[in-house]
Amino acid sequence: MSALRWTRGAAGLGRALSSSGRRRPTSEEGTLSGLFSSRRSSAASPREQDAQKEWGHAELLEVLEARVRQLQAESRSEVMRKKVQMERPAKGRSSRWAQKLEAEKQMKQKRQESLDVQQKQTHILHTEPRIWSKKLADCLQPSKKGAARSSEEEERQLTRALQAALPKLGSCTPASTKAMVVEPNILLLQQKFLAFFECCACTSNMALAHHVLVTHHNKCDKQQLLTLDMYNTVMLGWARQGSFKELVYVFVMLKDAGLSPDLWSYAAALQCMGRRDQDVRIIQRCLKEMVEAGFQPQQLFTDLGLAGDERAALLRAVVKAEPAFRVPPLAPDPVNTSTLLKEVYAKKGPKSYPKLPLPLETLRDLFDEQLRVELSTSVSIPSVEKAPVLTKEVTEARKTLKTLREQWQRELLRVLQQTKATMACQAHEGQPTLYPFLCLLSEEEFVSMLMQVLQVLPAQGEPLLHLAHDLGLRVLNRHLVKQKQDTDHLQKLGQQYSKYLRLLASDTEVEAPYLPREYWESLGPLETPLQQPWSLAVLLHLGKQLAELLVQAVQMPRSLATPQGSCRLIPVLYHVYSFRSYRQIGILKPHPAFTQLLETAAEPTLTFETTEVPMLCPPLPWTSPHAGAYLLSSTKLMRAMEGTTQHQHLLERCAPAQLHGALDALTQLGNCAWRVNGRLLDLVLQIFRDKGCARLGVPPPRSEAPRPAQQQLPPGSSPLQKAELRKELARCLKAAREMHSLRSEALYRLSLAQHLRNRVFWLPHNMDFRGRTYPCPPYFNHLGSDLARALLEFAEGRPLGPQGLDWLKIHLVNMTGLRKCDSLSMRLAFADEVMEEILDSADNPMTGRKWWMEADEPWQTLACCMEVAQAVRSPDPTAYISHLPIHQDGSCNGLQHYAALGRDSAGAASVNLTPSDLPQDVYREVAAQVEEFRQQDAKEGLRVAKVLKGFITRKVVKQTVMTVVYGVTRYGGRLQIEKRLREVSDFPQEFVWEASHYLVRLVFKSLQEMFSSTRAIQVKGGIQSLTFTSSMDISQKPNTLKQKNGFPPNFIHSLDSSHMMLTALYCYGRGLTFVSVHDCFWTHAADIPVMNEVCREQFVRLHSQPILEDLAKFLEKRFCSASRSLKPSERVLVAKLQETLRSLPETGTFDLEQVMRSTYFFS
Repeated sequence: MSALRWTRGAAGLGRALSSSGRRRPTSEEGTLSGLFSSRRSSAASPREQDAQKEWGHAELLEVLEARVRQLQAESRSEVMRKKVQMERPAKGRSSRWAQKLEAEKQMKQKRQESLDVQQKQTHILHTEPRIWSKKLADCLQPSKKGAARSSEEEERQLTRALQAALPKLGSCTPASTKAMVVEPNILLLQQKFLAFFECCACTSNMALAHHVLVTHHNKCDKQQLLTLDMYNTVMLGWARQGSFKELVYVFVMLKDAGLSPDLWSYAAALQCMGRRDQDVRIIQRCLKEMVEAGFQPQQLFTDLGLAGDERAALLRAVVKAEPAFRVPPLAPDPVNTSTLLKEVYAKKGPKSYPKLPLPLETLRDLFDEQLRVELSTSVSIPSVEKAPVLTKEVTEARKTLKTLREQWQRELLRVLQQTKATMACQAHEGQPTLYPFLCLLSEEEFVSMLMQVLQVLPAQGEPLLHLAHDLGLRVLNRHLVKQKQDTDHLQKLGQQYSKYLRLLASDTEVEAPYLPREYWESLGPLETPLQQPWSLAVLLHLGKQLAELLVQAVQMPRSLATPQGSCRLIPVLYHVYSFRSYRQIGILKPHPAFTQLLETAAEPTLTFETTEVPMLCPPLPWTSPHAGAYLLSSTKLMRAMEGTTQHQHLLERCAPAQLHGALDALTQLGNCAWRVNGRLLDLVLQIFRDKGCARLGVPPPRSEAPRPAQQQLPPGSSPLQKAELRKELARCLKAAREMHSLRSEALYRLSLAQHLRNRVFWLPHNMDFRGRTYPCPPYFNHLGSDLARALLEFAEGRPLGPQGLDWLKIHLVNMTGLRKCDSLSMRLAFADEVMEEILDSADNPMTGRKWWMEADEPWQTLACCMEVAQAVRSPDPTAYISHLPIHQDGSCNGLQHYAALGRDSAGAASVNLTPSDLPQDVYREVAAQVEEFRQQDAKEGLRVAKVLKGFITRKVVKQTVMTVVYGVTRYGGRLQIEKRLREVSDFPQEFVWEASHYLVRLVFKSLQEMFSSTRAIQVKGGIQSLTFTSSMDISQKPNTLKQKNGFPPNFIHSLDSSHMMLTALYCYGRGLTFVSVHDCFWTHAADIPVMNEVCREQFVRLHSQPILEDLAKFLEKRFCSASRSLKPSERVLVAKLQETLRSLPETGTFDLEQVMRSTYFFS
């Protein structure tokens, strides 16, 4: 009965990696996104978004098989703890079911015994390969004779074999010409093989890697899976150990497979010979063959990323063969030649880069503290949740959890050891298993990591792909930290970082002004352990295996009130299916009893990964796509939805100088020092612990969730009543889950804020493929809600100066949302009028008149009230040191870029690109235009137009107008308007559907008339639908509609991010503290005039470039240059595309220089 109940709706682990063979109907396991944060309770996590990937599907059969494995493991554990004596049926009356069970039991026992025997056997690892080429086989033949030979004879024989293998054979094919389209399942398998060999090299298990390589090379059908990178990886591993014999075997196998050595192949051979002081003649022969293959010795040191000892061994070999050889000098640092960045990188001219508000010794101490944090790989902090009364129930729950965790750790350790033994046996059979990956960390580290993941698994469960990806990344990051810890990297990092701090510290100076990246690079290259990033397939494969360990090992008594020896055990985690949109995904969900136990225990600590919390010292400057941000932990420069590799490959191929602008902007944003607004935090914590307040953005606990009026219906209720009750129950359950998710997110944010109180900290940044920037720590940053922004202040304070107090007041009025259409002078006058309310809010925020609570952004309003109160009460307001960030927000920034691209005078005036006495409100203008259309239709007798009389407001149309520039469709716009109409209490709800259809049509019509040039540019953007690259299945047709809708908003996002980065770099050169939330720019109150000037200058300079012309040339070069090789029908499409690209939309007469005089462009 128990098994039946647990099997219903269960979903198995499934395969995220495609396998060869006949395809069956599949359902998607889950989805992945960009940056990823590993804590999964956060409702704002971007990883909750559905990714458009065809891989990652799970089949129902696999789900059931996974569930069967779970039940079998459960049965084994139960038998181990308590042997149950079963009463056998009388002889002759045994049922067929009992006989079947007995037979399965015996079969399972035999299999287990066979497995135990296999694991105890000593496996012979193959060293000598089978060579299919007769010429190459003859070279190695003497080495296979049984007669014992001296080491000198063997050395000479190996040298002769290498000499014979070096010349180009007739059957060899260069790797570049051998490249071909690979089936997705074969590609995934090759990724697994390559990762296996690389991991064996990391764990010094080269004998196993060599064995697997030989095993597959010896079989013609399996040899096709092996690539040049795999042979090179094994050769490099042997070269590091100076194992000449094994390296020769691999080199001969490479040639026997019909591959031509590349630069890495020759580097491995030369490195090995350099370590062994090999005979000079074979080194010269190797160099000669390398030159004939088109490679120069200098390239060994300029084109390959090698560690210091590897370069030294390589140099010894080359110098021995060519005594006159010298390592080529480092190429001069490349210079960015962009006209937009010319002044940023000019060596001449005044520059006043800002300093941090801390002395050198303090910053060095902070570095040591951050280093200790990252070495520990996780951070435990006190929770700010109201501590429960330590009742007997709470005490017993905590005691039970402690006992269970001790048992789980022991069981996880046992299952992990058993899994490693099984995978080692499979690897000895020639399979590329996960065994070397499970050797990267100690078994205790794996167990600790899995226990941490179990602790934070949300009650509603986690999509299996998210969980698997998170687990794989955790292993990778811990491995990278351990690698650096095992070398002298930490010592070198400390020495270089200490020098770097002289540029940033408040009490030191350097000889000349440098950007942080430039100064870091001037200190010399920091050698880091080389590590190729793991593919998505490998990350998922490893993560799913670790998740399976959790499922198998972690069990708890069915009834916690019953002694464990007499109670049946149940799994803590189980698999279910859920639906995201129309996709069926696999969820790993904790048992409700475990969730209830955690809630009852209410443990007072939270644990985070080190990359989930802000840094305690300035981040490392970004110097490449893989180097920057955290001291030891790996961070990607560009976040992306996992599985999308095209953007990453383009980034890798980008010239270093072209990245300097983005690298320096991200470094500048990350160098901003922050602190917590302690007084505001105290108020928020008071409300948070007192059941929260949804109106103020402080989520209430789940106990405050709405409950259905009745749980059960009386007998005889009608089907309609039952259906209504089910709907109400579903609504209440959804609300409870949403409240729990929001509450958890707030708990993490507030706990981190409390942990960092009275500390200075930093938020390293990275970007997405459009260039939009994001803080790396996901829970506590300035990119969140009103509450999240209000909790943060600049760590450095600056005097208000003559205009700072006015900007403080204007900022306060902006946060209230009460005077959006007034001029700046009118807003300033309004602030003076309500000064009594401002001071009351600052002095008595919870007991006064609570004026601040009515604002659009209440917490930021309150923070500003407190700052204004302190400033006006100070003896000299101009000398008051202000830490509050002041915002300048773009006026519908997407439309601003469209109007500037099209030189649209009417559109430019609507979005404040032209000077005016009052700010123009495009949302109000659109609402007025829609109202005119409605009145005309009402006169003609249209019913819905009459119903909408008096209901067309700015609020109803704002969201649709704001998002139409970012690609919202009419369908999406209708949903937005429908939501707004439902919020209007006196609007007749039976007309909502009809009215939303009507209004979205009028909104689009109004925008088309107001922004004619903008519309033309948007239509041209649809050309992107002609290109598609899939990372997994190149035969899959693209979703042309989504690509067409996605190109214009992504292009506009890239323009606003370019504008932001330019503003950041030029503000940095003028000594300003600058951060941004996309199109909302922040700085100190005293520096607002300077930031406004820079912001306008850079917008004009950006749009003075031939942006559309350059885009058209780029697209024509990319998609129309190979038309000769196309079919006639395809040539017609290319000709049509060329015509479209060459007929750019006509531009208007708007003069960009007017932006410099526009007060409300950003305000």
